[in-house]
Amino acid sequence: MKTRDMARSRIFGGRIASLSAAVLIAAGPAFAAAGKVYVADEEASTISVIDAATFKKIGSIPVGQGPHNVQVAPDGKLVWVTNNGEPATAAEKTPHEGMAKSAHGPMTGAGAVWAIDTASNAVVAKVPVGMHPAHVVVAPDGRYAYVTNGGENTVSVVDTSARRVVETIPVGASPHGMRISPDGKQAWVANLKGGTVSVIDTETRRQIAQIAVGKGPAQVGFTPDGRLGFVSLSDENQVAVIDAASRKVMRKVSVGTVPIQLYATPDSRLLVVANQGTRKKPGNTVSIIDLGTFKAMATVETGRGAHGVVIDRDGRHAFVTNTYANTVSVLDVVERKVIATVPVGRGPNGVSVTP
Repeated sequence: MKTRDMARSRIFGGRIASLSAAVLIAAGPAFAAAGKVYVADEEASTISVIDAATFKKIGSIPVGQGPHNVQVAPDGKLVWVTNNGEPATAAEKTPHEGMAKSAHGPMTGAGAVWAIDTASNAVVAKVPVGMHPAHVVVAPDGRYAYVTNGGENTVSVVDTSARRVVETIPVGASPHGMRISPDGKQAWVANLKGGTVSVIDTETRRQIAQIAVGKGPAQVGFTPDGRLGFVSLSDENQVAVIDAASRKVMRKVSVGTVPIQLYATPDSRLLVVANQGTRKKPGNTVSIIDLGTFKAMATVETGRGAHGVVIDRDGRHAFVTNTYANTVSVLDVVERKVIATVPVGRGPNGVSVTP
């Protein structure tokens, strides 16, 4: 064990690698990954289901037109997916084209968020929301889901028990990615065409601030310790690092072309960023940022159009959707390499893993 730890420390250096290696060894070969990964196949109008232990696709769930983002509820019982309504009656399909650098497409479709039972993979609820919904997140207590409506500059608040919208909150221009702070008190929204991040107070359900961040903010994120916030700047090829308490941009870190989704490791020490590029010039990498030095410590090749990213609860594996390759790359975060490539439906975008 000691030799293995030392080898990893020599390869990766510093406290980050040493801690990650210790987590791996404690977990052992049967580390807890026996869950499911859900992938929104935007161009196929399906959700692909991947076994998180075997890295094999085990199911496909028909959903509404153009599903863009998925989110598993904190208790793991439901997965929520944004779409543009029933396939037979939906507005014109608008597959994701890589944010502002490659013509996102008209955000005009009447939208919905559907709920899927993770035990049966059956659709159990369909809730109308705003125009062209993009992302959905669920509060830590599971009571409410929040949906960005890119076509009307609002966020819908859905009561997850009553399964209906209870509030509509005005935000910035073209709201897209969204995350809830670890303490559940705020929701941050990346306003793609507004150059800002909206801050929503989840108790009053009102926007209480906008943070000027830069060009093409696509998705936000937090460290699990709540200290830092982030936003990918798809038109700057950078990630803005934000002090979560003061809501001030601390610095910007250069990454790959057209960064979209990002996700911090459970120990709050690394940030994984998917670099999508454009349809004409696809990106095929993820950048790994050291949150101690705020430098990109590694670039790992995945697949064409790296878009969505989520990290499992143990911090060992990241799942990256490759929009233009119709695959999901499984990244070993410690070893910094892809260990599996899983074929999924057409145009995979959002991705979420059961807790």
